[in-house]
Amino acid sequence: QVQLVESGGGLVQAGDSLRLSCAASGRTSSSYTMAWFRQAPGKEREFVAAITGSGDVIYYSDSVKGRFTISRDNAKNTVYLQMNSLKPEDTADYYCAARSHTTLVSSVGLYDYWGQGTQVTVSS
Repeated sequence: QVQLVESGGGLVQAGDSLRLSCAASGRTSSSYTMAWFRQAPGKEREFVAAITGSGDVIYYSDSVKGRFTISRDNAKNTVYLQMNSLKPEDTADYYCAARSHTTLVSSVGLYDYWGQGTQVTVSS
């Protein structure tokens, strides 16, 4: 089993930045693909970004490309999401996810492990 714990959420104004962290524990592996998803009230969970185990391949959704950066520190078993130029439409609960396969995918159902989420609210 893998446990994921997100942190770093909060209330910010439009244009501000936040950095989310996801600490992994348990039967973790540096080869796991890691991702961030988000879910706004009344909406389905959507893909934000994913990164391979080595960090050499990264994939972003069009809605965050150029503003968000995903990274990982395998020595610390931690994945980060740096969010810049935040917009009110970025308001959501943000979830960290992991899958044991190396292929980058954006489908919720293809991830094996999930954190409890951290809330991000962006005011206009």
